Amino acid sequence: MNQPAAPAGREQGGLPYALGAYAIWGFVPLFFKLLTSVPPVEVLAQRIVWSLPLCFVIMAFRRQIGDYLAGLKDWRTLRMLLASSLLIAVNWLVYIFAVFTDHVLAASLGYYLNPLVNVVLGMVFLGERLSRLQALAVTIAGIGVAILLAGALDTLWISLTLALSFGTYGLIRKTAPVGSLPGLAIETTLLLPISLAAAAYYVWIGDGGGFGTDFHISWLLAAGGVVTAVPLLLFATAARKMSYAALGFVQYLAPSLTFLLSLFVFDEPLKPAQLACFVLIWTSIAVFSFDMWRKMRAERMMPAA
Repeated sequence: MNQPAAPAGREQGGLPYALGAYAIWGFVPLFFKLLTSVPPVEVLAQRIVWSLPLCFVIMAFRRQIGDYLAGLKDWRTLRMLLASSLLIAVNWLVYIFAVFTDHVLAASLGYYLNPLVNVVLGMVFLGERLSRLQALAVTIAGIGVAILLAGALDTLWISLTLALSFGTYGLIRKTAPVGSLPGLAIETTLLLPISLAAAAYYVWIGDGGGFGTDFHISWLLAAGGVVTAVPLLLFATAARKMSYAALGFVQYLAPSLTFLLSLFVFDEPLKPAQLACFVLIWTSIAVFSFDMWRKMRAERMMPAA
């Protein structure tokens, strides 16, 4: 999402929205743990089906239905959003699978890696140049991933799939000529036919664990639409009120909460290779964040100079 830099005085106004979005994303494994009796594909299908009506309600409130219809008529936009919709579907499915199979730790690592993946993708596809500190941060993170190759290969694919799919998704959405919420609605619309088919299939086979078999489970599956759309709306609001660089600092809240949940709520074992990787990733994030802070400070001092 391309967002103009927000005035310095407005950064604080967007902070509650950003904290709300990333807190929901950080605690969302607690929600999905309630649905472990349901096949991951059905959870994904129901999540897509139920998020679309809520997107329409929010778009109507924000007067963005016209943007949604305009995007549907633009073939270039549709092609880009078809690719992004497939990427976000893969991301959601792998994330749900990770939670269901007690690999929340690997999921949190994937989202820790995501900002660094964004830097590399920006360099490769957008011609952006890495500063020395950014290059150092990416190198440190690469060493951490290499350690996982030696000691935690069984879950490495989860972390890399989440980081690469969401990073590539963000790259496409950054260049797609459509806003955050109308874009999400178009993506959901494109995924709706196959999602309805999958949801209908699981209802038809009636395995006793999915939608329609239990009121509690059915209600939770429907609530997945709210869990999808509400944090995205909070994020979009925060992005309008804050600079994207400032928003970048807050994004580490979600994987940090997920990391703590995996250790202290879900009791996942922390392998030595994972611990070493996390230490390197945190070091990398510290270097990366310092570089962002330094650039923000220089930009704010420039008008005064």
